[in-house]
Amino acid sequence: MHDIDQRDRELLSALQGDLPLLSTPFAVIGQMIDMSEKEVIKRIERLKREGLVRQLSAHFDMRALGYRSCLVAARVAPEKVDDAAAVITAHPGVTQNYRRNNDLNLWFTVAVSPSSSIGLEKTIEVLGDEAGCEAVRPLPTLKLYKSTASESSSESHGGAEGDSQSEYTPFTPAEIEAIRLLQRDLPLQPRPFDALVRNSSVAADELLSIGRSLLKRGQMRRFSAVVQSRKPGFTATAMGLWVVPRDREDEYAAKLSQHRSVSHCYLRPVYEDWPYNVYTTVHGRSVDECESIINDLAIDSGLSEKQALYPTKEYKKARINFFSREAEEWESSRSARRAAIAVS
Repeated sequence: MHDIDQRDRELLSALQGDLPLLSTPFAVIGQMIDMSEKEVIKRIERLKREGLVRQLSAHFDMRALGYRSCLVAARVAPEKVDDAAAVITAHPGVTQNYRRNNDLNLWFTVAVSPSSSIGLEKTIEVLGDEAGCEAVRPLPTLKLYKSTASESSSESHGGAEGDSQSEYTPFTPAEIEAIRLLQRDLPLQPRPFDALVRNSSVAADELLSIGRSLLKRGQMRRFSAVVQSRKPGFTATAMGLWVVPRDREDEYAAKLSQHRSVSHCYLRPVYEDWPYNVYTTVHGRSVDECESIINDLAIDSGLSEKQALYPTKEYKKARINFFSREAEEWESSRSARRAAIAVS
């Protein structure tokens, strides 16, 4: 691997900021750091080959787009887990899917668009039926107590969850097309947005205008690079589950959230067979370190009923593709199937 130099670091810093939504963004970046457009593109190509830059694209706020999502825990016969996971993973809105060390052994996060004809609850039900799950437990976020700025962990489990569709205004067809395009990796050429809109129903100027509007409205968080950190990070992540007295969730969640190794803390619903209502995401350099942190949290908080869950197999970890045609096709096929069953 080529060692990065000071010029690479300056470029990486610029790429992690807000990339200009202008027709020649690489030329503008070059002006910012005194580098030619040609060299900017050439260096980004190398940084991508070496895995330091993964993608240049829009980062959207799921809830601001009107999406709903939910963490789901399911129980599947051990010998059928892989097959069940394949069925669930095939849904375009499933972003994370893991086998875990628990009787509820399959955990996934699924999201649906505001224009979904089936809806979130029915989607979860259909997935559970098709996957042959013995039990399905939707675990939506009832309250978010802590969420760190970094969402790099594959185990953040619902950092982007949300049921809120308040003040949602439906998008125009042009805006939906723009959102689809702006999620794509930006082509490395002098006028990349011209390349993005090729064979599209929107023009480059319209795409840029809509992009700036989405940014201003907060529906797009930023347009920037996804950069892979070279620093050795945490290698183990635990989902800490806690049974907290119903009238004292806020108090105990505040205590649990104070620990620096806790990146996320949520309140979730309970079931007759599942009493855990507060969830913490804990990061450590090993499973033993995570266990030690959770034990310390138990001592500090005075909570004794707890579990620590770990992934034993990863089936899917992906960014959601907003307003994807694949998701529409998935829903259409299920709706058609249900209609055919109803007629018969």
